[in-house]
Amino acid sequence: MILATLLMALRELRRNTLRSLLTMLGIVIGVAAVIALVNIGEGATARVKADIGKLGDNLLIVRPGAGRRSMSFTPAPPFKLADVEAIGREVSGVSQVAPTTGSQQLVVWGNQNRQTTIMGGTNAYLDVRGYVIDQGRRFAASELSAGGASCVLGATVKSALFGQRDALGQSLRVGKISCLVVGVLVAKGESGIGQDQDDMVLMPLRTVQRRLLGTNDVSTVFLSARSDRSTQSVAQQTEALLRQRRGIQFGQESDFSVRDMQEVADAMSQATGTLTALLGAIAAVSLLVGGIGIMNIMLVNVTERTREIGVRLAIGALASDVLFQFLLEAVVLSALGGVLGIGLGLGLSWSVTRALEVPFLIQPPILLLAFGFSAAVGVLFGFLPARKAASLNPIEALRHE
Repeated sequence: MILATLLMALRELRRNTLRSLLTMLGIVIGVAAVIALVNIGEGATARVKADIGKLGDNLLIVRPGAGRRSMSFTPAPPFKLADVEAIGREVSGVSQVAPTTGSQQLVVWGNQNRQTTIMGGTNAYLDVRGYVIDQGRRFAASELSAGGASCVLGATVKSALFGQRDALGQSLRVGKISCLVVGVLVAKGESGIGQDQDDMVLMPLRTVQRRLLGTNDVSTVFLSARSDRSTQSVAQQTEALLRQRRGIQFGQESDFSVRDMQEVADAMSQATGTLTALLGAIAAVSLLVGGIGIMNIMLVNVTERTREIGVRLAIGALASDVLFQFLLEAVVLSALGGVLGIGLGLGLSWSVTRALEVPFLIQPPILLLAFGFSAAVGVLFGFLPARKAASLNPIEALRHE
């Protein structure tokens, strides 16, 4: 019975192919829009997490300056190595501490030169920020303690100065001093804010402090929290310790900031997720428009096939049989539209994600939800025409012209 009714519904839809396709268009567009927007939004969220992850795992960044609640920049005294040592010693949950300082300097090799960031740090900086040595080695302990004139190049600087030539063992002029290239880093690419993370030269902290800047100040401290500890807890302990060491009284604003990158990643992911849900909800409105189109066409079908309905009722068909037939036609229309919409939506999201260079992520629950919603639209908006067909008087239906 169900199979025969389904075949009859398909035959009626095939009889008016163009009208059926135009009727399904609203459902197709609605489903495609929902799937495309959700997939693109999920891809953008994954891209944001990946970009922030490039900065380092479980990363916290401590900088002197205005506190988190201030809207303006307030100058503040820099950190000292004693502050860094205290963090590593007294803050539980810290895996590594990487003090840094730096400036923009002109780097020269032969007839090639480049203005780049000179970062003074330790080997811990490479670990905390997730840098990997591609060629050469890290700094030796003697170079770090004595402030040796050695350097490790970022991939962008290496390419700009040396091209395809080997940089190891070469001497660069950095500002007014000469340094020996002992290593080259694997490229990391741009950060989430568009900054080239490979456009830098890493030198021992003491070398940059004494020979380039003439100071013992630490401008930024990078912390890596242990995987079994909350970054929020480590951030709170670090802030409490530094407030104590810098003599900040209760109620006064901190003259430094402790930025939890995991917190930043979660906030950005939540924002993109909310925007994706909003766009998906807006796109779902077109499904309702498509449902109204289905109801309109089914009402036209009932009018056109009034005599056919009268014949079926006159030879013994039940009103429930007629209702089921027209309801099934509406469901088939919306379900076919849902299938076509899924295909179109996946194609659109794949094209857009490729163009935006974000991951293409298929969300099976969204596909099922979109298809289920399209079928539900067929039931909802097909019920009224089906009920109208089932309630026709057989005698009046047979008289209909």
